[in-house]
Amino acid sequence: MYETLPLLEISDFPAIRRSTIETLQLNIGYRCNQSCVHCHVNAGPNRTEMMSDANLALLLEVIEKRRIRRLDITGGAPELHCGFRGLVSAARALEVQVVDRCNLTVLFEPGQEDTAEFLARNHVEVVASLPCYSMDNVDKQRGKGVFDKSIAGLQKLNELGYGKPESGLQLNLVYNPQGPFLPPEQSVLEADYRRELRRQFNIEFNQLFALANMPIKRFGSMLISKGQFKDYMTLLRDSYSAENLDGVMCRSLVSVDWQGNLFDCDFNQQLDIPVPGKPHLHDLLDENLQGSAIAVADHCYGCTAGQGSSCGGAL
Repeated sequence: MYETLPLLEISDFPAIRRSTIETLQLNIGYRCNQSCVHCHVNAGPNRTEMMSDANLALLLEVIEKRRIRRLDITGGAPELHCGFRGLVSAARALEVQVVDRCNLTVLFEPGQEDTAEFLARNHVEVVASLPCYSMDNVDKQRGKGVFDKSIAGLQKLNELGYGKPESGLQLNLVYNPQGPFLPPEQSVLEADYRRELRRQFNIEFNQLFALANMPIKRFGSMLISKGQFKDYMTLLRDSYSAENLDGVMCRSLVSVDWQGNLFDCDFNQQLDIPVPGKPHLHDLLDENLQGSAIAVADHCYGCTAGQGSSCGGAL
């Protein structure tokens, strides 16, 4: 695999600083039942990295001490971590909003048969990956048979009330382009998703998040192998919009890796660009990082290009 960090380190991206931390985004581990071509963490079935019980307990201490209101759990497939349910239950007991970044197909893995019910019972917000509403495009990006399982997963969530008006159960979908280009306008694409998923499968959802692909890890390596890396970076730079700087999630978010180390975002985590000073979760018990500098490199243009893109979609 080609390394992208040497191509990103020298950057003129504007300096930015953190405000109050509102969200902890936890990468609980890299094990996943899928191996997607756009995956920026190189997750897959053979990955073994998982957060320890000690760090999960420490995470809950930090949430309570810093009065964090939102826990955004990602992976890999976070549901495959044996401590996932205990963490969710404990965070909800602290009245924290919990987000599960779910690939949908994991709901049909052995031992996960009641995961959807668990999520609904705990009012967990589900952010589900569905890179297109057509089978050919999804299976090309994520693997044969993924689309049908994803649709079945969405239907199962709908049956439990997810995505339905007044249920209080949030179901948001995520779109990623399949190549080196920016996503289309989010509201237009959301209308297309809503129309086609309702017409073909009677599926409802709350919002669509359109995310730009980051030129790192698996996707970045693919760009280098095809000679497209430079052109994609030119596209991101030429599409930079200064007004998006105010809305990037790193201003109010800290990313935590499976070992408890702190990063300014999940992308910096995968590039091993830590928060300046290389702090760990336990450091958040004594300091809140407000006003601290955010580490930037050229991949940050992916969050500020066009409509802007973050973990919550267009800015």
